[in-house]
Amino acid sequence: MNSSSQHLDARSRQLLRTLIARYISEGQPIGSRTLAKASGLDVSPATIRNILSDLEEFGLVAAPHTSSGRVPTSQGYRVFVDSLIEMRPLGEPEVDQLRRELPTDVSTPDLLESATSLLSEMTHFVGVVSVPRREEFPFRHIDFVQLDGGRVLVILVFTDGQVQNRVIVTQRAYGAGELEQVANYLNTHFAGMRFDEIRARLLHEMQDESARLNTLLGAAVEVAQQAFESSPVNDMLVAGQTKLMGKQDVSDVDRLRELFEAFQRKRDLLQLLERCSHAEGVRLFIGEESGFAALDTWSLVTAPYGVGGRILGVLGVIGPTRMAYERVIPVVQATANLISGALKRSQPAL
Repeated sequence: MNSSSQHLDARSRQLLRTLIARYISEGQPIGSRTLAKASGLDVSPATIRNILSDLEEFGLVAAPHTSSGRVPTSQGYRVFVDSLIEMRPLGEPEVDQLRRELPTDVSTPDLLESATSLLSEMTHFVGVVSVPRREEFPFRHIDFVQLDGGRVLVILVFTDGQVQNRVIVTQRAYGAGELEQVANYLNTHFAGMRFDEIRARLLHEMQDESARLNTLLGAAVEVAQQAFESSPVNDMLVAGQTKLMGKQDVSDVDRLRELFEAFQRKRDLLQLLERCSHAEGVRLFIGEESGFAALDTWSLVTAPYGVGGRILGVLGVIGPTRMAYERVIPVVQATANLISGALKRSQPAL
């Protein structure tokens, strides 16, 4: 809990809750007269002003110089989310609606792309989803095609039906018969395993003194080291950037441009999402809490998705700090759960 909230009595908490709820709804600084009517507190206008002054001193609200009203700060929103509102999961009808919107029997990339757009449509903000590396998925089948010199075309089929082609260069040229033997060996002994598991097992077999390192195993090790090499970076899907334009509380064009540039670069946002993958459940960054300058005036709500306790990626929503958190957070959590369920059904080997 924010330390500032520990100093708040019941009246201050009620006033802060009312102020933030009205500001999220209306987008205008909230004055003391409005709060006196809306808060349900039987206190004088002078008391209202005194409480507002205390909230401002605690850093929970601020007074724009163009208005006598108050607006929430990032700290105020944090107290609001952590202790002043009740987060309820989406009702079953809403979850069913989300489930119907997500396509079935599609590839993993198509599923994640649909999820990105769905998050944006449901929240009217930006949807983001980190895409897992291919090596996070077990492979189902591998084939090799001999090219010129020492080049070999590797055809990888994964458990989710995706096909990936890679060209590798071996230390010596392998004949078609040798490549067929290597493929048969890998398909027989390693199908259903992830890249890191295959590399570790091959290394173990090479070091096993009881195993005679024959020509086939040597060829399999050399080819597999390149065929199952990890991708250098993840990718990220983004949808709905234009939904941030024209928002009533988004008037800083430079801030908006900085965020759009971050969407183009992806690297910093991907690193932030990677941090979120190490935490269970929903994570919320309000304003400068993310430590990422491009998000200083925005909020990011994320939740991890995966299968069998293995986190594959993170999805989330980026929008103004003035967002309906009690609505956005359950949507993000429910979407992550649905994606995890869809991946489990389509890729039982994960």
